[in-house]
Amino acid sequence: MDHLRRLLAIAVLLLAPPLAALAQSAAPGGPPSGEAGQGPHGPPPEAVAACQGKAVGAQASFTDRAGRTVSGACMRMGDVVAVPPPQGGRGPRDAASQSTR
Repeated sequence: MDHLRRLLAIAVLLLAPPLAALAQSAAPGGPPSGEAGQGPHGPPPEAVAACQGKAVGAQASFTDRAGRTVSGACMRMGDVVAVPPPQGGRGPRDAASQSTR
């Protein structure tokens, strides 16, 4: 019985930190992603600005920080409406550049 208690204590000590971190990251009141969807997990400000005043599904485009033109339909991303990032996270999305591939 003493052996079982030691094993249980070790298991609790080893599993407590990862479980606490997992619970904190899944909590709805976690760290804010920034204003208007800005931040590491939200759309860039340019993508939000491109859709400002437009309905979900409306076409919009913007120039990203790398100088590429990104075009697409505005979609809801969290609590903002923005142009989604290009597929794969890189490269332009406008029709002209896709036809040259």
